[in-house]
Amino acid sequence: MSIYKRGCDTKGPNGKCSKCGERGSCGVYWYKFMWQGKLIRESTHQGNDKVARQMESAHRTALAKGEVGIREKKQAPTLAEFIQDRFEPWAKATFENTRQKSWLWYRVGMKAIRDCKPLAGTKLDEITSETISDFAAHRQGKGLAVSSVNSNLRVLRRILRLAAEWGVLAAVPKIKRLPGEAHRDRVVTPEEEARYLSAAPELLASVATLLVDTGMRPEECFRLRWEAITWVNGRHGSLRVTHGKTAAARRILPMTPRVRNVLESRWEAAGKPEEGWVWPAPTRSGHAEGSSLRKQHANTFETIEEEAGKHEAKPVRRFVLYSLRHTFLTRLGEAGCDAWTLARIAGHTSITMSARYVHPSEDAVFAAISRLGGHKIGHSRKNAIPQAKTQRVLTQ
Repeated sequence: MSIYKRGCDTKGPNGKCSKCGERGSCGVYWYKFMWQGKLIRESTHQGNDKVARQMESAHRTALAKGEVGIREKKQAPTLAEFIQDRFEPWAKATFENTRQKSWLWYRVGMKAIRDCKPLAGTKLDEITSETISDFAAHRQGKGLAVSSVNSNLRVLRRILRLAAEWGVLAAVPKIKRLPGEAHRDRVVTPEEEARYLSAAPELLASVATLLVDTGMRPEECFRLRWEAITWVNGRHGSLRVTHGKTAAARRILPMTPRVRNVLESRWEAAGKPEEGWVWPAPTRSGHAEGSSLRKQHANTFETIEEEAGKHEAKPVRRFVLYSLRHTFLTRLGEAGCDAWTLARIAGHTSITMSARYVHPSEDAVFAAISRLGGHKIGHSRKNAIPQAKTQRVLTQ
C-alpha cells in the first residue's frame, strides 16, 4: 500500500493551509500507485490510515474488475419506476396512434399495478410468484371478476418479460392466471340473427352482417378500407385484413353473396371510391368504432323486446358484437372445417384456440376412417385378412 499524509496542517485564513495553500486536503491521507503505466493518485478525505488503506484496496479491486470485464451489479428499479421510466413510454409510442384499444388495455393494467403499493414498490429482482399471487388476491378483494384480474396479470407478465428482454431482470417469475374465467361462448341462432338484423339500423346491420359472415374481429371490420376489397377475386370477391392483434391476423377472406351485396351497395352509394374507410365516421381515427355503435346496439335490443311484447314472442337474449365472430367460427367448425383451416380464416396464431370451435360428431369420425379404405397403406378389400383366417386366429 502506498498511502501518505499531507501533514502541513497549519490552518490559515479562509481555511487554507498557510504552508501548502491547500484547502480541505491538508492533514488527510492520499494514495498513489501505478496502473497500466498510469499514475493513480487520489485523496481519501480521511485522517484514519486504516480507512485510507481500505479505500485504496477498493479502488484497485474496482480497476481489476473492469480489466476482466466485470461490472458492479446495478441496483434493480422498483416495478413502479420501471413502468414509469421505460415500459409506459414504450407502450405509448407503440400502440397509442396505431392500436388504440391495446394502448387503453395496457393503461388500465398499469394503473391497477400502481394502485397495489406493495407490488409497485417491490424491486424487479425481488418479485416472486408469491408476490404476484398476493397482487391477484388484492384485485379479487376489490370485487373484480376473474377475467379482469387475469387481464391485469397478463399486463404484468408483459412488463416483466420486457424487463428480462431489455436486460433489467435476469429471470421472469412464473405467473399463473386464476381459474374460472368466463369466455365469450355465446352463439347466436339463425332465428336470433334474422331478428337482430331486421331491427338494427343500416350501419349496424351492415357491420353485423360482415362479422357473422366473415368472422372478422370488430376492430378489423371497422378498419376496413376500399383498397383492401377486390371484386373479381374468387366467386364473389374477397377482402384483405391488413391490421390485427398478431401477424396471423393479416389474411384474405372470401366474400359471401350477402357480404358482397352489403359492400357493393355501400360502395356505389359512396360514389365508387378507390380508397378510404368503408365505415367513415367523425371520430379521432376517422372510421367507426365500437363506441360509435354502442347506443345503436342497445336500442336494437329494446326494439326487439318491444316487438316481442306485442306479439307475445320470446325476446332475443342480448349479446355483444364479438359474439358474432364466435358464432361464425362455431358454425364453421360444425360444418366440418379442420382446425388448421379455421385458424387461418380466424387469424389465430395457434390452432389451440381454433380447436375450441371444432367438435367432430360421431358420424364425422366414422366417415374419416372409412375414407382410409383405398389408402396406399393397405386398407383395402383386396388386402383384407380373410374371414376364415381371422376366425381361426381368434379361436387359438
